Amino acid sequence: MNDMQTRQGLELRSLITSQGQLELSLTEVDVPAPRPDQVVIEIQATPINPSDLGLLTGPADLSTAQFGGSEARPTVTAEVPKDRLAGLQARIDQSMPVGNEGAGVVIAAGDNAQHMLGKTVAVLGGSMYAQYRVIRASECLELPEGTAPADGASCFVNPMTALSMVENMRLDGHTALVHTAAASNLGQMLNRICLADGIGLVNIVRSQEQAAILREIGAQHICDSTSPGFEAELADAVHATGATLGFDAIGGGELPSQILAAMEVAANRSATAYSRYGSATHKQVYLYGNLDTSPTVLNRTFGMAWGVGGWLLTSFLQRAGGEAAQRMKQRIAAELQTTFKSHYTAEISLAEALRENTLRAYTRRATGEKYLINPARGLSD
Repeated sequence: MNDMQTRQGLELRSLITSQGQLELSLTEVDVPAPRPDQVVIEIQATPINPSDLGLLTGPADLSTAQFGGSEARPTVTAEVPKDRLAGLQARIDQSMPVGNEGAGVVIAAGDNAQHMLGKTVAVLGGSMYAQYRVIRASECLELPEGTAPADGASCFVNPMTALSMVENMRLDGHTALVHTAAASNLGQMLNRICLADGIGLVNIVRSQEQAAILREIGAQHICDSTSPGFEAELADAVHATGATLGFDAIGGGELPSQILAAMEVAANRSATAYSRYGSATHKQVYLYGNLDTSPTVLNRTFGMAWGVGGWLLTSFLQRAGGEAAQRMKQRIAAELQTTFKSHYTAEISLAEALRENTLRAYTRRATGEKYLINPARGLSD
């Protein structure tokens, strides 16, 4: 089917200029007719993940943001600190599409993909903050019949990340996990996986309200980092689960160090002899998020058998291999309405994503808050 040669659609673009200015806008782009192995998807739901903000707003200082344009075509400009420009050379003066994942309905298909017409599909392919997306049919995950695009919009980044954390644990010989920002959508998914699979999980949150969210879904070990007894409570929970692997979404501050220290305390509780080098149990914390952009501080109180490193989903999937990735995708499709169900704070249009109140809300990156863009909504809503 080749009926879309003249169609155009709006796409949200992010540009950082050589003068150090971030520019966000809605751009009208041509939607090409699909090639034989491609489909055209009308995007109806695409989430704003922390990983999307890294491209959307980058390192811009949003306290300098100026909001302009029209009601239907709003714009945002903000200053980028000059000391950050050197690390951005690969994207300087390039208008870049945004949005890692999303879902929608196939409205046109190439000759070899006619069976996809009318199907609701999810995609992890970039450029999803747009009315239309052209992509290979093989890259689409067909959603179960009757699934709304909103229910399939977040079925890649968070579900694959949560499942990959467990896969990483098994590959490296660990038996239990520690997770921070644990009341997030991703954290709730990880809890459901660990409860179903019988895996010990220590959840670190930053308030009693977040702890209550986790208790409601059956989480067993919850530690509030604002509690006066946090470090002792964390060591008790780590000892109870045997966790020696942590995934930290915060990044900055002392939390990774506190996790390693709790693991060392737990390991030494069963030690039969003293070692000046600490326990021989290897303790690992991966930083996979950047909610706190301050320096990561390590207070070396956890012996010598430890590691801290960065963790990226795409890199891990390459390590795990295609068979593991396919197994994870099949589980996601089967448990989309249960284990991997996402909840959203609000559904917004492309234009609303660039309005001041909305942009300031989703760039707070508050735990438990998640926004969903529906490009099919009226652009003047």
